[in-house]
Amino acid sequence: MRALRFNAPFDVTVVDSPMPVIVDARDAIVRVAATCVCGSDLWYFRGDNPRDAGSVIGHECIGEVVDVGTDVHNVRVGDFVVVPFLASCGECRLCRDGQLQSCIVAAEAGIFSTQGAQAEYVRTPLADGSLVVVPGGRPTDDLLPHLLAISDVMATGYHSAVAAGVQSGHTVAVVGDGAVGLSGVLAARMMGAERIIALSRHADRQAIATSFGATDIVAARGEEAVAEVLALTQGIGADAVLECVGTEESMTTAFGIARPGATVGFVGLPHDVVAPIGRMFRHNIALAGGVAPSRFYTPALIEAVLAGEITPGDVCDRRMTLEELPTGYVEMNERRAIKAWATP
Repeated sequence: MRALRFNAPFDVTVVDSPMPVIVDARDAIVRVAATCVCGSDLWYFRGDNPRDAGSVIGHECIGEVVDVGTDVHNVRVGDFVVVPFLASCGECRLCRDGQLQSCIVAAEAGIFSTQGAQAEYVRTPLADGSLVVVPGGRPTDDLLPHLLAISDVMATGYHSAVAAGVQSGHTVAVVGDGAVGLSGVLAARMMGAERIIALSRHADRQAIATSFGATDIVAARGEEAVAEVLALTQGIGADAVLECVGTEESMTTAFGIARPGATVGFVGLPHDVVAPIGRMFRHNIALAGGVAPSRFYTPALIEAVLAGEITPGDVCDRRMTLEELPTGYVEMNERRAIKAWATP
């Protein structure tokens, strides 16, 4: 099969790779119908995070189940599934408590996320607890990007809103205009936020943020952004803040625009970030979030997509073939694309 391989920073290629096979009785093999590049993939693409040379990459996909292990009972060959980026058993105590990102069974097996999804086929471990069947079989092509977004970015953006405690009538500020930040805007709208302030400097992303429900756009960064958001909120700040970047500047901004008693829901992969404990203590500002338990949110998000209530795949703005997907890394890194995706 064809698959994307990481060779070195700024060097991703499409190569012939062995077909995945059932390794564990709980595995399933999925023929990939759509896959994409995640913003977190750019960290190793740029060399900011380590990655083994020669590894097959990608952790977001949807597709058709073509083989299952003998211990798989919840999905069958022929099912069309969303593959959440996290593997989880669905049955251990932490999974039952909704903490699927910390599944005990997955941890014992040394599994964290789906690997090698930027390919024609992918092996999905712990299939019963991980895969989510899309009702009605293979969807129409126009639904593919929206279901694909649920595998990670929409679930992650949703998690940021859940963690921040977004409620009906809230004023919500979203730091970050990548696919996750834009998904956070959409999630805040789903939860009934009355006002959504999106921090974005790019016209194409501003347009999607507005279509997702943003009522205000702040194009400034750093201290200027804080000043503008405070001006929009009568000097108080936002009731809930979604931090969807993971840098020191984004976290500082998030706390600078959070009102006393607010919660910052953070889902950006942290890089050299130090939380401002003094401000948190003085103003009772909480920090919550982390890795999204994506499987937990997936069924409801699929229902919302199939019902036409949300179109999270609008963030997938650059469609390619699998052979072209290495260019997607470049375009996303240069911010010429929000999210590159491919249909093998």
